[in-house]
Amino acid sequence: MRPELESLRAGDQEAVVEGKPDGLGTFGGVFTPSILTILGVIMYLRFGWVVGNVGLLGTLLIVTISTAITFLTALSIAAIATDQRVRIGGAYYMISRSLGIEIGGAVGIPLYIAQGLSVALYTVGFAESVVSAFPALQVLSVMGLSGIQVVGLSITVIVALIALGSPKIAIRAQYFILAAIVVSLVSLVAGGPVEESDIRLWGAVDANQAATFWEVFAVFFPAVTGIMAGVNLSGDLKDPNKSIPWGTFGAVGAGYAVYMSLPILLGMWASSVTLIEDPLVMRRMAWWGDAILLGVWGATLSSAIGSILGAPRVLQALALDGVLPKSLQWLGTGTGDDNVPRNGTVLTLGLALGAVMTGNLNLIAPILTMFFLTTYTVLNVAAGVEGFLNSPSFRPEFKVHWSLSLLGAAACLWVMFLINWWATIIAAFCVVIIYLWLERRSLRTTWGDVRQGLWMNITRAGLLRLHTNTDPKNWRPHILVLSGAPRRRWPLIALASALTHNQALMSVCTVLPQEDIDSMDDKREAEDTIRTYLTERGVQSLVSTTVADDPFQGAQHLIEDYGIGSLKPNTIMLGDTENEAHQPRFCAMIERLYRLERNVVILRGGDQGYGDRQRIHVWWGGLEGNGGLMKILAYLLQTSFAWQQAQVEINVLALSHEEAVEEREVLEPIVAKLRTGATINVIEANGQSFETLLQETSGSADIIFLGMATPDDEPEYTDYYRSLHERTAGLPPTVFVLAAEDISFREVLT
Repeated sequence: MRPELESLRAGDQEAVVEGKPDGLGTFGGVFTPSILTILGVIMYLRFGWVVGNVGLLGTLLIVTISTAITFLTALSIAAIATDQRVRIGGAYYMISRSLGIEIGGAVGIPLYIAQGLSVALYTVGFAESVVSAFPALQVLSVMGLSGIQVVGLSITVIVALIALGSPKIAIRAQYFILAAIVVSLVSLVAGGPVEESDIRLWGAVDANQAATFWEVFAVFFPAVTGIMAGVNLSGDLKDPNKSIPWGTFGAVGAGYAVYMSLPILLGMWASSVTLIEDPLVMRRMAWWGDAILLGVWGATLSSAIGSILGAPRVLQALALDGVLPKSLQWLGTGTGDDNVPRNGTVLTLGLALGAVMTGNLNLIAPILTMFFLTTYTVLNVAAGVEGFLNSPSFRPEFKVHWSLSLLGAAACLWVMFLINWWATIIAAFCVVIIYLWLERRSLRTTWGDVRQGLWMNITRAGLLRLHTNTDPKNWRPHILVLSGAPRRRWPLIALASALTHNQALMSVCTVLPQEDIDSMDDKREAEDTIRTYLTERGVQSLVSTTVADDPFQGAQHLIEDYGIGSLKPNTIMLGDTENEAHQPRFCAMIERLYRLERNVVILRGGDQGYGDRQRIHVWWGGLEGNGGLMKILAYLLQTSFAWQQAQVEINVLALSHEEAVEEREVLEPIVAKLRTGATINVIEANGQSFETLLQETSGSADIIFLGMATPDDEPEYTDYYRSLHERTAGLPPTVFVLAAEDISFREVLT
């Protein structure tokens, strides 16, 4: 077989690699943990309360809305799971491979904490029910711990030991728990009424004492948020691409059938007062009452096992991807054939035990729910964006229209605010903080994500809507910096960055000598080096290079060719040249840029820095042309972070005292109207030359803006430029400004 065919065959085999040959199946790995989390404590202890408060139809409507939101999220999960091999980490893995490692980590870290703490929630709930069923345990006290704490700590350790053994052992334990829940439901159906019913179809019997529809909805909704239990075991599945979607759909469907049936029995067999006030009313209705108690215990234990299985695997995936600090990379290690994350399980056990010791977790519970719903929201967004972009690389076997996924995301956000608005804000704040932390670390991945495609679509839409004619009210200096080696011309780049405020477009461009570049790889490596250098110093900029023997010719070609459509740099920033031999070609390039209607900004000096960055001097001749552009640039510089303490001083030359008085009267109202905070300094020449006044007035400034004559006004531009050098010799960093763009800078200012 030819080598290229062998390569294709090997690649195709890799693309269809299944999960673990001896891994968990759809029923044991996804359906069972998901349905056990769905049919949980709320069903046993709060479902009667729901029916008593909103009536039969109100309950069925709440169940339908809640399940619809969960089903939309399940569709998104199915789309992502059938497009990519879902490895260990479940929801985190899906999000990070779709929306990027920063967003994945920002959701994955809170998700791990929530799952770790939820272990304590379930075990404490189990302990409370046990102590309630056996009152003798209430007086149990060991080393100052209450009976609930002793039982809670004990059962937490047992659950962790099950998880440490093997996920298969934990799944087998869940089969017995599932059997207990089935027995409890069968016993309930075989039971009978405890009293005559007075339940209404809609609303409570006593509306004054009932909770509102949305309050009840907020209490019930967490009952259907168990679909991640199976996804979190993705790394242990035999065929995750098949098991995750169908196991999740099965759990959602089975849960919906149970939740739509039970309200009918509850509404027929008890009064509204009993349903509201007695959390264990099902125990009185059931043919075998203790089966309900077994169901409650099974529900809490199954949820605890699901969390203790899922949380360490999310942590393991975070460590393997380098999201966690290097000191925690040991959490990515697994043991045995099942790659059990025992280090992560021990850490999760410690987290859960600490939470059990604190006792009251009621304040934490809403935030935990928010983190789970945040995960659902981002999963829906990931599937929606992938579907909307219709990228050739996104080819799920289970196709879902992007609008359904985005509808699911909106519904999740809506529910989060209904449940607890302040907990929603706290969860969002935590996610944003973690995202910013990960972004600052500049993590590198070996996979692509949807963000590139998203930005490409946004950029395309923006480019097609950009007009050729610039609107003065939206004008900004889009700067192309001819930097040479950035390390040698850093003051030039720092000035450009200060002028753009990281809001206008900035491009750092370099002409590379032909003899230094042997291939496109060398060119790309040079661009990557410049880009890394800028990023490390907090400069947001595009980077481009060209290769040429002649630096002036290469720079001119680069500037003329750079850009796309109507989006081109309107301002070219150059470093000055002190070499007189280069000045004729340098000035020829300035003339060419002027003809191309590109503003030219040239920095002379600056190698020693910008002093105290306190005084900005502008030698002004009015709002038109150079004067308007210099005033805008000085304002942008003053309002940048590095120059925020600076004062802009506008220097205006007057030939006599009378002219100085007239200039002040005219200019002071104009400058005040500009609202830039600049001050006017009218200088009386009294026969002194401009060069002398420039040296005396601006010798102590930190930076000076000085207008340049146009090539039309100075036919011998090289001679003019040399005279400009002589005038500014010995001055602080000086910026020569030549306005060439066809725009009224007066309108930009006013």
